[in-house]
Amino acid sequence: MNTLTVRFGPLSVRMPWRLILTNGVLLVLTAALVWSGLFRGSYPATPGDLLSALTGTADPVTSMILLENRLPRLATALGVGLAFGLAGEMIQTLLRNPLASPDIIGFSAGAAVGAVVTVVIVGGTAWVVPGALIGGFIAAGLILSLSWRRGVSPGQLILIGIGVTLTLGVLTDLLLTRIDTTSAAGVMKWLVGSLNARSWTDAGSLWAGLLFLGPLALWYQFMLGRIAFEQDVAISFGLRLNYGRVLTIGLAVALVGLAVAASGPLPFVAFVAGPIAHGLNGASRPTLLSAALVGALVTLSADMASQSLPDGFGLPAGVFTALVGAPVLITVLVLHSKRQRL
Repeated sequence: MNTLTVRFGPLSVRMPWRLILTNGVLLVLTAALVWSGLFRGSYPATPGDLLSALTGTADPVTSMILLENRLPRLATALGVGLAFGLAGEMIQTLLRNPLASPDIIGFSAGAAVGAVVTVVIVGGTAWVVPGALIGGFIAAGLILSLSWRRGVSPGQLILIGIGVTLTLGVLTDLLLTRIDTTSAAGVMKWLVGSLNARSWTDAGSLWAGLLFLGPLALWYQFMLGRIAFEQDVAISFGLRLNYGRVLTIGLAVALVGLAVAASGPLPFVAFVAGPIAHGLNGASRPTLLSAALVGALVTLSADMASQSLPDGFGLPAGVFTALVGAPVLITVLVLHSKRQRL
């Protein structure tokens, strides 16, 4: 028997055992990385140290390292990875194209521009979250309006999204000339994607949105798998195709905006999560939970790699996600090209 059937009153859900096993392994690996990031490193700690810090009986150094440094950083990295993984899988499934990732078709770039605009106007990061959300939605609205052909046109949306990404990159560079050199250096590092010096404010804003949007996205997975059919098939099911597509894009943009505000536009996390998840569980249908966990694993691993370098050689986490994402992008392009020729 290859599937497990779970019943909720009159409803039942069938889940392949391979999918269950994959998600279980991904969850264990994610928990192991969080454990390692919390208790290992240049200042080793134990669960007892964490308990003492939480109860206020630990020494000040231990409390500072665990409660003010490692925990908020790990919480932010975990949330960022989950958000990017969910958003990437939603958009790639909707447009039926593994190249249609939020960081390739302009959503991440829009959120980044919105965040930089708030830094330029306000002179600080107090309004980065709303700025990133607004920027992401403006970019998505622009891409949708330019690609609309009696509805959402997936092919047009991808091509126009790539053009908008390049344009927004130039706009970001222009905005950086409007701030002082010190602030520009910090923003540039953030634009590469960094989880350094994250605070509970960053983690709290991210998880407040993720705890609302994440379950909503997972609940929407059933519908997502159907609006991603060919247009004639989806319409024959009586689905409101354009409504579903716009709603999917809206959910993905909100997730991307939250993640970008917390860590910057970490490259390729949203792009690689879906293809890796599908390769692991062998599923052709939407696999949002698997993609979210893969996104978390990639982000946590990249952040741990960025912290493992010797002093003076620190690199932002985005450098390491790019090292993972670039080979995956080349592989996807080659496979996609071969399928087109068949």
